[in-house]
Amino acid sequence: MYNLILLAARPPEWTHERFIGWWRGEHAELTRVLPGLRSWRHTDIDTALEPRSEGWDGVSVLGFDTAEDLRTALASPEWAAAVAQVGDMRGRRIAVMGGETELYPG
Repeated sequence: MYNLILLAARPPEWTHERFIGWWRGEHAELTRVLPGLRSWRHTDIDTALEPRSEGWDGVSVLGFDTAEDLRTALASPEWAAAVAQVGDMRGRRIAVMGGETELYPG
């Protein structure tokens, strides 16, 4: 699995609940249709374990079969629509991508 991982914080004028609702609702409708998307997990952050970790609202992990599949998705009109919807909402985010290794299958 090759993942796109997004850590995001809401715009200053939004509540945490509004941001998570938008992310899992309206924004999810555009994200779900990304070409090649195999899985999507979202975590609603409710507790920071240390002060330097405060201020984040959620994490999304979007899974693709290969790095090429993710690059194809990022070049797609579907991705452009999702980015356009975010617009200038003034939240913060960190976006990284990389290969996944399962360390414990549970």
